[in-house]
Amino acid sequence: MFLYYYDNVRHEPMNDFFYRVHEVVMQIPVGKVTTYGTIARHIGAGRSARTVGFALNAVADDDRIPCHRVVNRNGELSGKMHFATPTRMRELLEAEGIEFNGERVKMERHFWEP
Repeated sequence: MFLYYYDNVRHEPMNDFFYRVHEVVMQIPVGKVTTYGTIARHIGAGRSARTVGFALNAVADDDRIPCHRVVNRNGELSGKMHFATPTRMRELLEAEGIEFNGERVKMERHFWEP
């Protein structure tokens, strides 16, 4: 169930695209990750991976939406600069059992397709 219906900054309903992105992200299981592009394709906006990132940046401070489980297509933590510290995203993923190969998530083991 979607918990974050209103934008904290503007105090108004979020646009439908952001809402659909957040709905998918809320479904990512613990110990799994998906990509911006996968989410975009899933919601019918296949060429909007960057906009998926904007939707996640809008709620980066909301712990109810597991934004840390979304990585780029190579398994890199491209959204890490939106967390409290540059290492926080990786720390959250490792706490959930996500394994890395250097700076990349082991996608063959942890990728989730909605």
